[in-house]
Amino acid sequence: MPLERLLPKKMPDQTIPVFDGHNDVLLRLFLRGGSDPVASFMTGNGKGQLDLPRAREGGFAGGMFAIFVPSPQRPRPDGEAPKDVTDEPFPLEVDLPRAQKAVLAMAALLFRIERESKGQVRVCRTVDDIRRCIADGVLAPVLHIEGAEAIDPEFQTLEVLHKAGLRSLGPVWSRSNIFGHGVPFSFPSSPDTGPGLTDAGKELVRACNRLRILIDLSHLNEKGFWDVAALSDAPLVATHSNAHAVCNHARNLTDKQLDAIKVSGGMVGVNYAVNFVRPDGKRDDDTPLDQLVDHIEYLIKRLGEDHVGLGSDFDGATIPKDLSSAAALPNLVAAMRARQFGDALIRKVCSENWLGALERTWGNGA
Repeated sequence: MPLERLLPKKMPDQTIPVFDGHNDVLLRLFLRGGSDPVASFMTGNGKGQLDLPRAREGGFAGGMFAIFVPSPQRPRPDGEAPKDVTDEPFPLEVDLPRAQKAVLAMAALLFRIERESKGQVRVCRTVDDIRRCIADGVLAPVLHIEGAEAIDPEFQTLEVLHKAGLRSLGPVWSRSNIFGHGVPFSFPSSPDTGPGLTDAGKELVRACNRLRILIDLSHLNEKGFWDVAALSDAPLVATHSNAHAVCNHARNLTDKQLDAIKVSGGMVGVNYAVNFVRPDGKRDDDTPLDQLVDHIEYLIKRLGEDHVGLGSDFDGATIPKDLSSAAALPNLVAAMRARQFGDALIRKVCSENWLGALERTWGNGA
């Protein structure tokens, strides 16, 4: 049967659209997508947490589609979440050729999905692109890189990737590279775990500012965070992080960091990973959505209602079983309503705040 006959319909009319700060579906497809990873994303195969049919069903309208280069020494068996292990040692660094090969392969995969989607997926480079996609019921991915191992010190690769559509970049994942040092997956722990950005990392911040590429703070340790805050002229954004005051995991943000994000006009996307959500730090999918809403509510009180969104970490984490895939996003909306969030606030958290933060970062014509 032709692929276009199998493509899912648009999301239901009453579904609140969600623009999401972070997912790892490209990594899942790259590692274990089968013989045709594009078709498995477009038509769904029951694996993972995000594909086009489940996006349509749950109102997942688009977001940052991360490219992450896996560490070579840790093979991941099927079914294991790839990156959210608690208290694991720092992985080995990834060299430039390996990283560039993987990044190009995953970027090509996203562009193949766009090409073969018959207009149902459009890679976005501006906020206007995203708004048009949401209005048209078209999935709106934004190219994001998590960990800058593929970027050379002269930033030639950065220039080329930006031209291809790169609009968001995390200088590090939770491992060291030439640009800085990531925060480990430790609980309980402060995010103040070591040195911050290197000189090359500081130059990367300046290059991203020049190109209007969003700088993602989510995996930086605290010193790296403050290095970016001191250098960057853009809003401070953590695409998939939570509140350290609610769960004192090293990956979460302290009140002082949150205050700096607020002052900058920045943004936090709340991560669904249960070990960053639960006060006990356990990776247990039997985690009530109320605990996730605790983070949303705390961040709104600290940052204001215009600076909090969602950053699921779909296909990259163990998440609550009541939010088992993108199809279950209405359950999170219902949990926010049960907490007496009004529809206007829910729409801000689900998509509008992200569009505002991206406009403040990218301008009107990135």
